[in-house]
Amino acid sequence: MALVQIVEPDRQPDPSQPRLAVGIDLGTTNSLVATVRDGQPTPLADAAGRFALASAVRYQKCGGVSVGRDAKQCASCDPFNCILSVKRLIGRGVDDVRQLGQQMPYRFRTGDSKMPMIETVQGAKSPVEVSAEILKVLRERGEQALGGELFGAVITVPAYFDDAQRQATKDAAKLAGIRVLRLLNEPTAAAVAYGLDRQAEGVIVVYDLGGGTFDVSILRLTRGVFEVLSTGGDSALGGDDLDHAVADWIVEQSGCGTDLSPAQQRTLLRVACDLKEALSGQTVVEAHYGDWSGELTRAAFDALIEPLVARSLRACRRAVRDAGIEKEDISAVVMVGGSTRVPLVREHVAAQFECQPLTDIDPDKVVALGAAIQADILAGNRSGNTDLLLLDVNPLSLGLETMGELVEKIIPRNTTIPVSRTQDFTTARDGQTAMALHVVQGERELVRYCRSLARFELRGIPPMVAGAAKIRVTFQVDADGLLSVSAKETRSGVETHVEVKPSYGLSDEAVSRMLEESLAHAEDDRKARGLREQQVNAERLLETVRVALDADGDLLNSQERAAVDEQLALLREAAAGNDQAAIARQVQKVNQATHEFASRRMDATVRRAFAGRQLDEI
Repeated sequence: MALVQIVEPDRQPDPSQPRLAVGIDLGTTNSLVATVRDGQPTPLADAAGRFALASAVRYQKCGGVSVGRDAKQCASCDPFNCILSVKRLIGRGVDDVRQLGQQMPYRFRTGDSKMPMIETVQGAKSPVEVSAEILKVLRERGEQALGGELFGAVITVPAYFDDAQRQATKDAAKLAGIRVLRLLNEPTAAAVAYGLDRQAEGVIVVYDLGGGTFDVSILRLTRGVFEVLSTGGDSALGGDDLDHAVADWIVEQSGCGTDLSPAQQRTLLRVACDLKEALSGQTVVEAHYGDWSGELTRAAFDALIEPLVARSLRACRRAVRDAGIEKEDISAVVMVGGSTRVPLVREHVAAQFECQPLTDIDPDKVVALGAAIQADILAGNRSGNTDLLLLDVNPLSLGLETMGELVEKIIPRNTTIPVSRTQDFTTARDGQTAMALHVVQGERELVRYCRSLARFELRGIPPMVAGAAKIRVTFQVDADGLLSVSAKETRSGVETHVEVKPSYGLSDEAVSRMLEESLAHAEDDRKARGLREQQVNAERLLETVRVALDADGDLLNSQERAAVDEQLALLREAAAGNDQAAIARQVQKVNQATHEFASRRMDATVRRAFAGRQLDEI
């Protein structure tokens, strides 16, 4: 009879036994799982020896679900039930998804939480459910290879994933039975793999062109500390877009027309992808689609994709500016993602940064390997956990709406996370007992140009004069990039908070647009903010003087009152206009016109306070 060891509740498992942890690269086109064995990160293969798992899920009539290569091969014959590139859908709203309609031939409907649902033979499936099927297979592969239940996993996400997309990824992992140790930005994971392997120090650029997204990160590596200086990219750009460029060329050359069925579209994209991959090693390839045949040269292919590569380089230049470095400071460029095998991509990146990119580690595996290293650390398998410190950043600024529809940035973009920032605010009106807080995300100065994340209220503020209450607002972003906001009135102790978990994410196009517009409209925003601040000052001054006149207007004679009223009327007129300097001048004139009135009020207040009291009492 075999003996089974029982661990008593007050006894810990043998600390010499490592916890089973893996790193997962949940990709748009392919996904991988890796672990650390004998101190080295290693990708895990399936029974057939394949490391990459196609990020494809097929729902079958019989109730079965297939994931991976078999599902991908059925995309042409069963396009509505074979879900590809689901990563482009996760955490996004229905309107965002419909913009991808031509690229994704699925039947969508709106779910209860505004999440897009994909109609299949097994009913409507959310992107979270589809992603969970992929993660289940990766979890099972990890458990079979390691011989036990996983302690947890580090899952990578694009640097541009917002709160909703990150939360949806964690939800998918939970549905797949995976404990998430951390969400890790994909470029940072690549830096981990290269940094520990080479003991590199200096400034490194991570150029990550995956199947559905492009990310670039600037990192400073110093003695095991990975600090992300800036992130950028184009999250509507990836290998899929290169395929579509080739597919459009095939349609044009073959004359087959653009009115293709979903099955024809899938076949066309598969042919385009095969041509793209073949041209990484050849200068000319034969192209066949239906009854048409032709040749595609590498030169012609380069011309088709050059505008897409140029888009990625623009994002690179912007990231370098955001990092506050010069091109000469860059010591290495790391290439990540299968699309970086395209010769034109490598040539343009080398020319852009004036150095030969690093491609020693398989670009398809490097992210999973970096995630495995971080998972090994977080699982406690490395003594002291001092081997590595990761300092990621938040990709967009987070702030609050203030009076005048202005944005007060609490956590600027590219701030190292995890982070907690606190700022004090106050009430705008006498007797105010509640405050509405509007959390926004973006780079512009006015609320209407930013994205609304959440609204909540702080109630129970003791009634005081305007400006006397002290509302302490705290923003916290955790290591996964998820935000929580709390507000507390410091005198009474009343407090409220909100966890920002929107039901759908910011569209990829919107992320890029917000960053571009913040640069293009920087001067306009500065002027607009200055104008609104002057208008707010004017409104507050008008309100303050009105309250004072209602209370003590009898301290002025009719002529003095008329002079004050005239200046107030001129201020109202100026505040309604767009001349910032004119408002400022009129504010000064109102202050001058009410100076004597303020002095008399002060004297009257002092007399009332001292009336009937003896000197020794005072």
